Amino acid sequence: QVQLVESGGGLVQAGGSLRLSCAASGSIVSVNYMGWYRQAPGKQRELVAAITSSGSTNYADSVKGRFTISRDNAKNTVYLQMNSLKPEDTAVYYCNANAIAASTYRGMDYWGKGTLVTVSS
Repeated sequence: QVQLVESGGGLVQAGGSLRLSCAASGSIVSVNYMGWYRQAPGKQRELVAAITSSGSTNYADSVKGRFTISRDNAKNTVYLQMNSLKPEDTAVYYCNANAIAASTYRGMDYWGKGTLVTVSS
């Protein structure tokens, strides 16, 4: 199996910055796609940013120019640098990865438990 553990959430004032990290561990053969989703109270979970193993990225329009996703393939870790945070960025942020575990040898989606980001006005 593959486990994802997020860290770096917290409370920040509007205009501030936070950096989220997510490390994948377990009997991993390879990690393909990695991404960050978020879910605000009363809203559906939405994609924030994603990155492939080769480094191609994709961002939600609402975070373009403010958030940067990156990854360290050697550490199976993905990061989300969030700058110029706004109150509407308040949400639980979830790490997602498509990975191949040694126990299955097929690509599956895995999710972290989430980390809360609160942006005060």
